[in-house]
Amino acid sequence: MPALPFLPDGIDWGVLALLIAAAFAAGWVDAVVGGGGLLQLPALLLVPGLTPVQALATNKLASIFGTATSSVSYYRTVRPSLRTALPMAGIALVGAFAGASVAAMLPAQLFKPIIVVALVVVALITLFKPALGAVTRVKHRGSRHLIVASAIGASIGFYDGVLGPGTGTFLVFSLVGLLGYDFLRASAKAKIVNFATNLGALLFFIPLGAVLWPLGLVMGAANVAGSLLGSRMAIARGTRFIRALFLIVVAVLIVKLGFDIWAEWR
Repeated sequence: MPALPFLPDGIDWGVLALLIAAAFAAGWVDAVVGGGGLLQLPALLLVPGLTPVQALATNKLASIFGTATSSVSYYRTVRPSLRTALPMAGIALVGAFAGASVAAMLPAQLFKPIIVVALVVVALITLFKPALGAVTRVKHRGSRHLIVASAIGASIGFYDGVLGPGTGTFLVFSLVGLLGYDFLRASAKAKIVNFATNLGALLFFIPLGAVLWPLGLVMGAANVAGSLLGSRMAIARGTRFIRALFLIVVAVLIVKLGFDIWAEWR
């Protein structure tokens, strides 16, 4: 198939169709429970001629449309409290900018074993504590609540800027396990914070010229469509559905990152 004139060399109609499909699926998964980067970023990294930084930057552009869409959808229906979400999002934006600034200097293989261990712990806690996230029982009060939320935003924001896959998943679990929200409200807040982390990374990548705008905008439209479907489904089906999908996404992340580590070390 011939290459498309407005897209980088190596992207023909077949490759574009696969990227659009990956963006749609990523938007759906991200809207429900996070982890869409598991689909979208690897798809971009497979495109011939794209550098890792270009793939990261374009992934952020496509993702920000989806997180903005799902944030609005959740807010209109779930009405999450912004007293926690907005400060957490602001600090996460700064963390993501800082993470993106070192993304090219820190090899991903340094982080992957730590991430796999963290995901295994997350999966075991969620699996063996079925009451976790079933209802909202807010932990901490007042300034302490905001301090814990800010620490979560800073650390996960930095991780999203450096690497990214699983950011939404870590946000949801942190909001459930450390702050006491149910899975539905945790997902609603996580989308607002995830929008901020995508924006923070983009603020670093755009001046570098690393964003492939035509490709990112096309994938962004597909991401929006997936986000609309995913957020509506999550809101309609509630906490039990989100918890089940959460465990599936965590399991897939563990397998994917575990395979990456094995392939790099063999």
